[in-house]
Amino acid sequence: MKDKTDYFIRIINSPIGKIIATAEHDSITNLDFIDDTEAYISSDNPLLLQLEKELFEYFEKKRKIFTLPLNPKGTQFQQGVWETLKTIPYGQTLSYAAEAQRFGSPKAVRAVANANGKNPISILIPCHRVISSSGKIGGYSGGIYKKEFLLALEKENE
Repeated sequence: MKDKTDYFIRIINSPIGKIIATAEHDSITNLDFIDDTEAYISSDNPLLLQLEKELFEYFEKKRKIFTLPLNPKGTQFQQGVWETLKTIPYGQTLSYAAEAQRFGSPKAVRAVANANGKNPISILIPCHRVISSSGKIGGYSGGIYKKEFLLALEKENE
């Protein structure tokens, strides 16, 4: 359903819960887990239907790379961190410290981790692939169980 702001919303079922996806014009702007979906009407926007197809393939272990245009909203710093996240290959993990190093600000570990937490397009911008230097899972805005699931899914399909 199209509204005045040209946003389209789709609720997608996944093995780890419902996902809400938002597209604006010709790009994905948000992808996050959601508990209550009653207030939303799913759009049949072609971009969101393609997203649903690609997510289904991902969860079925048939897709490792997403092809959709992304347009996450955030500060310049956050945008840079999210671009760094996209360089972490499928099935691999990186520590927060290594991510900060790769980003070019090795002393900004905490700021980089905070930007990860504000990532508006989970899974496609793979913040779930970042773990603590000790090897522990660390945090995940969708919940630790979901992060563990995504990491296990990718590990067994490397």
